[in-house]
Amino acid sequence: MTPTRKLLFLIGIILLFGLIPGAAAPPRKPAAKSAPKKIASAASASSAKKKPASSTRRARGPSNGPWSEPSFADSTRGDVTEGEDLVVRRAAVEALGAMNGTVVVVDPHTGRVLSMVNQKLALKSGFQPCSTIKIVAALASLSEGIIERTTLMRVFGRTSMNLTEALAKSNNPYFANLGVKLGFERVNYYARLFGLGELAGLNIPGEQPGTLPETPPANGGVGMMTSFGEGILLTPLEFAGLMSAVANGGTLYYLQYPRTPDEVSHYVPRVKRRLDLEQWVPEVKPGLMGAVEFGTARRAAYDPNEPIYGKTGTCTDRVQPGVHLGWFGSFNDVGGRRLVVVVLLTGGRPVSGPTASGVAGAVYKNLSQQRFFLAQRGISPSALISSGSCCTQ
Repeated sequence: MTPTRKLLFLIGIILLFGLIPGAAAPPRKPAAKSAPKKIASAASASSAKKKPASSTRRARGPSNGPWSEPSFADSTRGDVTEGEDLVVRRAAVEALGAMNGTVVVVDPHTGRVLSMVNQKLALKSGFQPCSTIKIVAALASLSEGIIERTTLMRVFGRTSMNLTEALAKSNNPYFANLGVKLGFERVNYYARLFGLGELAGLNIPGEQPGTLPETPPANGGVGMMTSFGEGILLTPLEFAGLMSAVANGGTLYYLQYPRTPDEVSHYVPRVKRRLDLEQWVPEVKPGLMGAVEFGTARRAAYDPNEPIYGKTGTCTDRVQPGVHLGWFGSFNDVGGRRLVVVVLLTGGRPVSGPTASGVAGAVYKNLSQQRFFLAQRGISPSALISSGSCCTQ
């Protein structure tokens, strides 16, 4: 072996056993150590990207999202209950629970307000009626001969509906078409005739009226007016007055709210005006029952032995864009005591018409369990009829 080859052989042995300080075995691939760092870094970046999405989901509640009104509150605070029917009051309060809203219960045969939970909200100047305005559009269209209950109207593509299905499922194109056929003047006339845009009550302290537009709404015109209530402000008391007239066959009572036992014992109903609805109420009742049986108000819990008729409404109030609304106006038809129950919920995402229908259904259920509807309603003194005129067409 030559001297050069001997030297190379010795260097190889030394490198193999690491005998030279600072000389190491061939390093393990540095990429193997750095790869986990890259993966961890990518995971961190992915996690960082996901955090906003997670906080976005949490922000759906009214406290962090676009809603300015809480969905839950103590809705009984500040109420004065002397003069109310305490059985009805208890049923309404339990049904409303922690929801932010109002429940108004009325005897449709006398106009007496039996209970008003959250009086401050119930007496305010009104909110957009959302789809509850469809009751007005339906009755107006029947009165004007534009439709019959069985008339089919195309709503989209090859799909057509009659009045019953359109009310039950709250079909917007159907009622927008009715609005166009009626025209703004007739829609406004019937809305005012049915008690919108005026005080519903008689000498109820603090009550404010809703409003009706003087011209067709800029957003969608009369079609939006009759499908979403665009341009209209409706109060819970106005809605209770209208539903009472539908429930009793056409008598629009002044709503009265006795505040003492003495006022209750001396209560005399007051008729605001008679409405020519007797022939049309049977035409809308199947749709109002259908809402509870198979439509938007299923949470009211359909029971053929204790039927509930009603109409839901869900929208964001255009006047107060941070407030989501859930309406349900209803009446029952069982036993000796019929009631009208109107629910208005305000808040954020949890609020809807179907939710409001669940509250109303619970009111009826609570009272049924108390055997409230089996008791015969007391005979009221003869109603006094107002001589005031209302509307011209």
